[in-house]
Amino acid sequence: MGFLPRTVSYTIPYVAVPSIVIDTNVLVSAVRSRRGASFRLLSLVGGQEFEITISVPLFFEYEDALMRIVPAILAPGDVQDLLDHLCDVADKRRIFYLWRPVLSDPKDDHVLEAAVAGGCDAIVTFDRRHFAGAERFGIRVMGPKEFLFEIGELK
Repeated sequence: MGFLPRTVSYTIPYVAVPSIVIDTNVLVSAVRSRRGASFRLLSLVGGQEFEITISVPLFFEYEDALMRIVPAILAPGDVQDLLDHLCDVADKRRIFYLWRPVLSDPKDDHVLEAAVAGGCDAIVTFDRRHFAGAERFGIRVMGPKEFLFEIGELK
């Protein structure tokens, strides 16, 4: 009589990480100061705690804001390195549709479009009132500190 070992199967649970769009004001705040939640959030980009989504219009807004506002803080090469890193780790989405205007500030519609195209969970911003209406698309609007607390990076 042969011995047949019992097979054991292991399943690895799939844990979805949140997907977010970072508004430009959070990115600029992170570059201006290393003390706040914005810097902590930016330092985690590319890790396993969350994913970020960008689109071409959002990338160009990041670039414009950083090159215009931040030269006194970072050298242009450092800004380019940051932008390259964001592009390397981000979920890049093309926008094939425009249903503007949706938000009270039409300049923020491209941020919402990126979040919708990426199936994001949240937009992380300091201007929550500008994103009233995002909830219609199942997207929450949160500040950086609130988001970090939710993912367990702040106590």
